[in-house]
Amino acid sequence: MVNQRGGMKKDTKEKLRDGEGAVHFTYLADCENEKNIRMLAELTLPPGASIGYHRHDNETEYFLILSGGGEVNDNGDIKPVKAGDTVITGNGASHSIKNTGNVPLVFHAVIVTY
Repeated sequence: MVNQRGGMKKDTKEKLRDGEGAVHFTYLADCENEKNIRMLAELTLPPGASIGYHRHDNETEYFLILSGGGEVNDNGDIKPVKAGDTVITGNGASHSIKNTGNVPLVFHAVIVTY
């Protein structure tokens, strides 16, 4: 199966998890009928936008940073992120992410369930 970019579902969510601004989603696959994956998407955060602090129980979320930069609250520890970094949050841990740069922060988000 090939899922071509032009046919991928897109969505925009405002103030995601009590964050700031808009988060733009491009769903790379429809995971509705998948057993152990809840989401596979490319997310774009414009400058100043964020996803608010939230917890992951019974799942792990991976952020693979593609371009731009920002900061992640990794279970209470603020860390910078940039292209090439991976953020891993699961097993009851919490996180948030914010674009602190001047260009869009783009990353792939994958949520794997247990």
